[in-house]
Amino acid sequence: MFNKLKPVWLVAGRELRDQFRDWRVLTPMVILVLCFPVLMNEFAKQTVDFLNQYNANLILDRLVPFSIMIIGFFPITISLVVALESFVGEKERGTIEPILSAPLDDWQLYFGKLLVGVATPLIASYLSIAFYLIMISGQELTIPPLSMMVQLILLTTAHATLMVSAAIVISVQSTSVKAANLLASFVVIPVAILMQGEAVMLFWGNEQVLWLAVAGVMIIALLLIRVGIAHFQREYLLGHEIDAINLPWIWRTFLSNFVGGAGSIGDWYRNTLRSVFRRILPAVFIVVLIAGVSTWFGYDWVIKNVSETIALASPEDLKRVEERVRELPDLANLREHFSAPFLFLNNTRAMIAILAAGLVSFSVLGVLFYMMNIGLLGGVFAILELLGVSPWPIFLAGVLPHGILEIPALMIGSAAVLYLGVAIVTPQVGKSMGEAILELLADWTKIFVGLVVPMLAVAALIEAYVTPGILLNVLK
Repeated sequence: MFNKLKPVWLVAGRELRDQFRDWRVLTPMVILVLCFPVLMNEFAKQTVDFLNQYNANLILDRLVPFSIMIIGFFPITISLVVALESFVGEKERGTIEPILSAPLDDWQLYFGKLLVGVATPLIASYLSIAFYLIMISGQELTIPPLSMMVQLILLTTAHATLMVSAAIVISVQSTSVKAANLLASFVVIPVAILMQGEAVMLFWGNEQVLWLAVAGVMIIALLLIRVGIAHFQREYLLGHEIDAINLPWIWRTFLSNFVGGAGSIGDWYRNTLRSVFRRILPAVFIVVLIAGVSTWFGYDWVIKNVSETIALASPEDLKRVEERVRELPDLANLREHFSAPFLFLNNTRAMIAILAAGLVSFSVLGVLFYMMNIGLLGGVFAILELLGVSPWPIFLAGVLPHGILEIPALMIGSAAVLYLGVAIVTPQVGKSMGEAILELLADWTKIFVGLVVPMLAVAALIEAYVTPGILLNVLK
């Protein structure tokens, strides 16, 4: 095992020496490590003076953890340039051929570059955080407890791993440093948006969600590493000089895979669609299991949290809730507002949203959205029980008529997204990353057009014109 790892250290050592010889890399990092904590400390002082006027103790307690998270993020963004140039920079400088011709496996070369790409920003972030903690130790600021410090350090580590992994994938697939730097915005901006959500959780004091964020970011980072290794091709790095947008080729590749050589619609259903559905069957099985777990979680969460809220509520609060429930429109009038086209478009938008979320996260966010949709069923079931209403008749009348088609359509569409994410991180021999993604999108489109859309269309008709009548009879 050590003999296999030794080449990784050789590549990492070479990369590290190149970085420390270049003052243009070191100078911005040193300035940022030393100056940014001072700026954040001044910001903390001004914020404390302002918030003390309003006795905002909760925000004051969360101010230092928030500053630590921001301080750890900025050195990573500067060091991202090193990761972006890891392969494409060597190509432009003409030093890539000796490395690629060395007797190294692809994963050894890739991990050597990745190791230095992650270690450099992390060292800068850790030093910057330590410098900030030393500065505020003698001030009237609340130092986070050890558990939160561990959480913030792990969150910084997860962000660095995610951003560097994405940057190296971009470096492998890019043909110039300029293109790689422009694509870096697709790494920095999403992570910055993610950090905004994490900051909200931090100020709310919801540490459990932050632990889930750490786990989710690390999962996506590991998947990105897997993508980089799966689509790492030495011939592509040596022979690809420029990427041009070839729309005719894109359309031909997508269309040929979508049609699959079928001569008619019946032939397409019998052969092409059947072949794709057979490939996603393992994903369908996993999605069904996830549905059961999500429904139980939704039910259990509502039973635990809502019942505690009801027990702690005053009679006045319960009376106010009862009045609001009575103000809800009658079920008979809802049929005028929810037509079949509206329901169909709403469900298809949900499926496209699951696809979009899955594409940017290797199916992780797509599956999460699916879990939230399915978990609502368990939550509604629990609410009916807490209200003292027997849930089974209402579910059989209000969900089963259209749900017998709508829920399987949701499961099949989500399974196609899960299959897409798994296939992207799987090596595709003889195919570029773009070609593999095009073929996978064509497979998802086959499932969506051939199965999901017809099932959702029929389910929308039933939900608009059949389900309300059955549900009204049951409620009477």
